[in-house]
Amino acid sequence: MGSGKTSVAIELSKQTSKPFIDLDNLIEKSEKMTIKTIFDKYGEVYFRKKERFYLENIINSNNYSIVSLGGGTPCYSDNMKLLQSRENVYTFFLKVSPKNVSERLFIERKKRPLISHIDSFKSMEKFISKHLFERMPYYSKSTHQIDTNDKSISEIVKNILALLT
Repeated sequence: MGSGKTSVAIELSKQTSKPFIDLDNLIEKSEKMTIKTIFDKYGEVYFRKKERFYLENIINSNNYSIVSLGGGTPCYSDNMKLLQSRENVYTFFLKVSPKNVSERLFIERKKRPLISHIDSFKSMEKFISKHLFERMPYYSKSTHQIDTNDKSISEIVKNILALLT
């Protein structure tokens, strides 16, 4: 969350002429409600089941595309194992410091169900640090890990393209 996944994926899509899919947007469009509404109305377990369903659909479609996953996607329902099971699927962990993520997310926290309750920057940084620590075993299984601190979107995309060639 807040690592720049969507911005990087959009730019990567433009440069490769591959379709871009934002998993969260796909879920919202298909379910005809926001992620926040899904969480509020049905809870996180329901959301994670839907997330897995749509991820499987994307992967099974065999269409080459650039997909931006939610920050929690690799951590639930053996999603990382699913992604790793396909030889034509490459995953990228965009590593960013808790401080940088907190700076990005604090302003827009009301739009994000998992952090909407956080009321101070210090609490945000603590929350992000804890989540990164908990999720690191999943993120570290990515095909590639890229340090994105102090890098522009175009630099990150250039780095990804170099890894893919």
